[in-house]
Amino acid sequence: MTHISNEKWKELRTRMMVLGILEDEIEELFILGSGSGGQKLNKTNSVVQLKYKDIMIRSKKSRSRDSNRFFARRELCNQVSEKLGIPTKDDMKIKKAIKQKKRRKSKSIKKYSDN
Repeated sequence: MTHISNEKWKELRTRMMVLGILEDEIEELFILGSGSGGQKLNKTNSVVQLKYKDIMIRSKKSRSRDSNRFFARRELCNQVSEKLGIPTKDDMKIKKAIKQKKRRKSKSIKKYSDN
């Protein structure tokens, strides 16, 4: 059972098409898991490793193979976007946070400065 909705998979596939990433060009390997997660994790091949051109991604965020396939592809899209100079959602969040911090700082300076 996968925890990733079909809508999110559709969104990801659309993003991959926009970036020019084809499923045929991706090499996908499943590797034996390790670390915390118990005996089940140590027995199953749940870690996903993707190779695309000169990029290699390894995902073991979840105990589920399907979830890890999604997370690995999303990370691949982020790295390809970064190489192409296209801002990712994470970049946008960081820029927004920096902007908020500057605005709050200037408000604070105005409020507590001696007039």
